[in-house]
Amino acid sequence: MKRKSNLGFTLFELLVSISIIGILMALVSFSFSAAQKKARDARRMQDLQSVQKAAEQYYALAGAYPAQANCAAGQSWSSGGQTILQAFPLDPKGVGYTVACGVGTSYCMCARMESNDTSGNSSSGTCSFAGIGSTGPFYCVRNQQ
Repeated sequence: MKRKSNLGFTLFELLVSISIIGILMALVSFSFSAAQKKARDARRMQDLQSVQKAAEQYYALAGAYPAQANCAAGQSWSSGGQTILQAFPLDPKGVGYTVACGVGTSYCMCARMESNDTSGNSSSGTCSFAGIGSTGPFYCVRNQQ
């Protein structure tokens, strides 16, 4: 009698292995995507907080907030020969921030958050804060003076 040698995998075994690998890749991809969204949201918050600090410093030096024209991506802020903001930041996805710089008396800047609908502090991109502890899909900063 001849003895049959099993030197390979069956088609069924290969299909099961490939299916398992596919499911694991889908889970990893989803987790990676969520982590990227959270990282971009953190960057947005950090950008707007640094612009808020720069605007307050500008106000202290110039007695007014920067004009609307200075609130475009890439614009720098200088007052009295001192550079306060090297370049106005651009949103991590490249779409720009919602900015409403006033006529020297006020400003408001908002960014739409990606990760979930409650990671921001405003319910709209027009700086309409609902109060302390408010949440929403936008993160906004405004003048403190």
